[in-house]
Amino acid sequence: MKIVFATNNAHKLSEVRAVLGEGFELVTLREVGITEDIPETGATLDENASQKAHYVYERTGLDCFADDTGLEVEELNGAPGVRSARYATEGHDFAANNRKLLHELEGKTNRRARFRTVISLIRGGVEQQVEGIVEGRIATEEAGCGGFGYDPLFVPDGHTVTFAEMSADEKNAISHRGRAVAELVKLLRDS
Repeated sequence: MKIVFATNNAHKLSEVRAVLGEGFELVTLREVGITEDIPETGATLDENASQKAHYVYERTGLDCFADDTGLEVEELNGAPGVRSARYATEGHDFAANNRKLLHELEGKTNRRARFRTVISLIRGGVEQQVEGIVEGRIATEEAGCGGFGYDPLFVPDGHTVTFAEMSADEKNAISHRGRAVAELVKLLRDS
């Protein structure tokens, strides 16, 4: 099955390809002629995922899906949330985002957090949404060199290491994106 994934993020693309497995051919935005940044002006992850999927579908008429992911920290009332990629700056500056998060949590005892991914799938003009959540906590310092984004700070429940210290397979088996993509696969296979 051929489907467009509305992302230019190479890390996301490789994670999703690994979880989707055989039987699915992911087509990139560049391959369908979309080279501009897709707007993300929603107030929620759900709105942003939907906006991105509709943007691709309206321009190509092809079945597609888009995701939006946020890190939601209890002590920060759910921040950075929908602003996770642009928490410290308007660009996707992972190092600056991690520094800001550590600064905001300095001296705080409640470090509970969760990663949440929402995927909007559009097939034949009909939209469906799924989500994946992983609960955990924010470490007091960065550890590991794998993954991207907040991975060096996020320790999932039941583990003693950050996502960045795990292999890609270990992370994909329990991650928010892995769980959301597993739900996406169920939708695609049930059709």
